[in-house]
Amino acid sequence: MNIFERYAPFVQDFIYRNNWESLRAIQSAAGDAIFNTDENVLLSASTASGKTEAAFFPILTLFSEDMPRSVGAIYIGPLKALINDQFMRLNELCEEADIPVWHWHGDVAQSHKNRLMKNPSGILQITPESLEALLIRKHAAISKLFGDLRFIVIDEVHSLMRGDRGGQTLCLIERLSKLAGVNPRRIGLSATIGDLESTGDFLASGTGRGTVIPRIESKGIKWRLSMEHFYISQQNASEEKENADALPVLDIKTDEAPEHADAGMGYIFEHTKGKKCLVFVNSREECEAVTTTLRSYCEANHEPDRFLIHHGNLSAAYRETAEAAMKDEDVFLTTVTTATLELGIDIGRLERAFQIDAPFTVSSFLQRMGRTGRRDLPPEMWFVMREELPEPRSMLPETIPWKLLQGIALVQVYLEERWVEPPKLDRLPFSLLYHQTMSTLASCGELSPAALASRVLSLKYFHRITQDDYRILLRHLLEINHIQRTDEGGLIVGLAGERIVNSFKFYAVFQENEEYTVRWGSQELGTIVMPPPAGEKIAIAGHVWIVEEVDHKRRLVYCEQIKGKVPAYFGDCPGDINTKILLRMREVLIEDKSYPYLMKNAVSRLEQARSTARNSHITRNPLICMGGNMWCLFPWLGTYAFFAMERFLKIKCGERLGLKGMDSSRPYYIQFTMKVSPEEFFRVLVEEAKIEFDPLDLVYAGEVPLFEKYDEFLPVELVKKGFAYGILGIDEMKKRVTEWKNFISE
Repeated sequence: MNIFERYAPFVQDFIYRNNWESLRAIQSAAGDAIFNTDENVLLSASTASGKTEAAFFPILTLFSEDMPRSVGAIYIGPLKALINDQFMRLNELCEEADIPVWHWHGDVAQSHKNRLMKNPSGILQITPESLEALLIRKHAAISKLFGDLRFIVIDEVHSLMRGDRGGQTLCLIERLSKLAGVNPRRIGLSATIGDLESTGDFLASGTGRGTVIPRIESKGIKWRLSMEHFYISQQNASEEKENADALPVLDIKTDEAPEHADAGMGYIFEHTKGKKCLVFVNSREECEAVTTTLRSYCEANHEPDRFLIHHGNLSAAYRETAEAAMKDEDVFLTTVTTATLELGIDIGRLERAFQIDAPFTVSSFLQRMGRTGRRDLPPEMWFVMREELPEPRSMLPETIPWKLLQGIALVQVYLEERWVEPPKLDRLPFSLLYHQTMSTLASCGELSPAALASRVLSLKYFHRITQDDYRILLRHLLEINHIQRTDEGGLIVGLAGERIVNSFKFYAVFQENEEYTVRWGSQELGTIVMPPPAGEKIAIAGHVWIVEEVDHKRRLVYCEQIKGKVPAYFGDCPGDINTKILLRMREVLIEDKSYPYLMKNAVSRLEQARSTARNSHITRNPLICMGGNMWCLFPWLGTYAFFAMERFLKIKCGERLGLKGMDSSRPYYIQFTMKVSPEEFFRVLVEEAKIEFDPLDLVYAGEVPLFEKYDEFLPVELVKKGFAYGILGIDEMKKRVTEWKNFISE
């Protein structure tokens, strides 16, 4: 029997109604794995390949043959927008079979959640944060809700692999399974996984099962890709050159940029006309600034506003308005967005995606380009690289177009090697350990220290945490009254801990800033950090507002709309760039190769950069004299190894080198003054790297490197240990230093 024939009749009818002529390879492979094995399953295939249906067609078929007596499947999605989108898609599929589909997150009505509590059944779609809240607030109902849970589907599993949120998700699944007395199969979905085996192991952690990873031969996809460069406040002069080379996977753009004051914004404005597009940016501040600028172009050209905005600090109403408008086939609007529209959500016939500057990862680049190219259109991405024109007296490193190089490197490592960032699973997650300890106590009530340790340390994600480390944590939490000891010797949440646990912000393990809700009349616009005083301006929802009143006690900002521009601020937005990308950036400067997706200005700017690199030898010699005793080091290391290099230079080598005035532009270069020769510099580094040292030595005296959300509640020694052993890329840094021994004469 083939997979289609094995599907339930209502699934077959759904396929006929949608005019699918055959199953995709991923759907056949998923059906075989789910129907014919009892293992976990990892489905990795390109964006818009039908992974969600591939997982749910066989799951729903099995349910129709033997209906679960509780919620039968949980779908965990990383974003509310993705859950809202999948809720609509799954509802259509499940209606005929009378299998309920529930969704549960902060924007869902309480009445909908109450109906699920009364009748636990079908499929529950939920974010990790809402699942955390469910385990704490509905602890007694878990066995009733999930007593016959058979599957947990984790969408965009790659997005959970690089930090505490993925660890939280695994911990929640384990805790829920133990409470409900079930061991559901896990099914991971992703379009961009760099290491399938590691991800399969991550997915299977604690289940006692293996993971089936179907190998799907992907068809060659034709990309429409372009990359152009602009100076922000200057006219762009480029040589009149045509790039005739072509890669078989690329179809090149040849449009000219319009002449506007800000040529990059003008370029986007002109090339989104009459089209449905997304403009991706790397921060919420930039999202607001770009939207405001593009709307000002509409006003200057006497055109109706055709730009929407979407990011995590906007109110649900604004976000859902943008999502609905983008799905409307007859509306040709452009949405400026952060990563909130990067994942999974189907927004119809999207014609074109723009990316301002380079994203931090190959994974992000592929996800963002994958928003386009649905429904038989080729994926289409236009990079817009912008920088201020370097001053004539600018120092050497400031004359290199780092973002342009980064964009080229991200594209090339994927084209040449199909490389995507591997998961980062070797941290010491002390911040998450605090969070799960408090969550476990909040949900279970009083536990003996041994019982608490047993419940928390048995979670597979904490395999690197020792009993001694956990004792240190518990003693500290008792001291700061986050937990307290009862007369019987048990542990409960303490008074100080209750203030943390009882806040809705506790459910999330990712870093949040102290936010104020912004209101205009009866409308909620979103949230901002550090509101200015009354009379000052703020930017949110793509418009500028004047602050009428700030209510600090209730954290509310009241405002009125005005015209103009002003920077927005939502908190820091750090990026994590892999060493592989930095090395490929260096290769871009070295090789005499043309990239057919580069447009005229970008070709010219790259030629200038290559000429600068050749003349300064920065690709051959990592240490360049900037004049006098000022030097610049180009380590070509990713973010965390770069962190280690900075600290190694200052702490281990600084005194011997006479190092002063260190100034970094992470992760590209480090400037400083020193008193020794270049050869002595390399000799000192190589000698110090050979000496074994404790990673804790690279924590500055008196420093408490708070990196994750709950680090502030940890004992100082655990914060330092987590940073030194789990964050700093010391091995990678040492390897690079060892390579520099060639600069020492024998």
